[in-house]
Amino acid sequence: MTDIIRTRLLSKSYGAADTVSGVNMSVKRGEIYGFLGPNGAGKSTVMKMLLGLVKPTGGEIELFGERLRDGAIEHLKRIGHMIETPVFYEKLTAEQNLELHAEYMGYYNKRSIREALDLVQLLGVEGKPVKQFSLGMKQRLGIARAISTRPELLLLDEPINGLDPEGIQVMRNLFRRLRDEWGVALLISSHLLAEIEQVADTIGVIQGGRLIREVSMDAVRESTAAYVEVVTTDSVHAAFVLSERLGIANFKQVGERTIRIYDSKLTQEQLSKALIMNEVPIHSINRRHHTLEDYFFDMIKGGEGHAASHQAGA
Repeated sequence: MTDIIRTRLLSKSYGAADTVSGVNMSVKRGEIYGFLGPNGAGKSTVMKMLLGLVKPTGGEIELFGERLRDGAIEHLKRIGHMIETPVFYEKLTAEQNLELHAEYMGYYNKRSIREALDLVQLLGVEGKPVKQFSLGMKQRLGIARAISTRPELLLLDEPINGLDPEGIQVMRNLFRRLRDEWGVALLISSHLLAEIEQVADTIGVIQGGRLIREVSMDAVRESTAAYVEVVTTDSVHAAFVLSERLGIANFKQVGERTIRIYDSKLTQEQLSKALIMNEVPIHSINRRHHTLEDYFFDMIKGGEGHAASHQAGA
């Protein structure tokens, strides 16, 4: 796959403060890139620089294989975006708002407006003034506007904020469809890591303005070890039995009631039987995997200061 976004040493400073510093990132055509980081890490600033809304202090940006020049706007016709809270003409209907956007973008295909409203499940209310829309409906309309001109690249900043569980599922399916059927590249920032885990092909983690890791989700899944989680009312006794009676050294106590057991030679059933026979009260025992959230917080706490390579299997 070819890169649709590539940045080299991209930086933005306000006075003496570095908001973004030396970011090297790449987003490939037809992939979903989850852009993760704490609030204030620089995610929105990077997206605004990609759109030309903020001028970089240093570095360079390539979009669609060409270096972005100051004042260039032609590439914007190939990009859909929703950065921060979407704003609309409140007295106009959803359909009228999208028609105005299409006219502004020089895109004249009324069927695409109906298609976009259908994809975000707003058909049936498209004739209502936007001022009557809930926060979640406005969020859906913002995404409809972003896709209504059939872009090749989508930049979505916290796109599922304000959505209920049904709305989140609709968006999850939509993002996959845009990738798989339209071949769109999606750069999505979100603090809902469980959702990013379900749709992303690649993640980039930014902290303090620096991209500290860029890695495929396949590699994340391979690197996050499976473990057996035991919930018990007596974790001290359970730890003693694991160590002294069963000879298991690779385990970790998590809080007062939970133990995670790694690399045990015993199966889950054998572990359960052995613990019960040694009078360990078991509330539950389950095999689990580390989540993207675990991976993310381990990385942030570790304070890694270098960017890893972006490869399909690394």
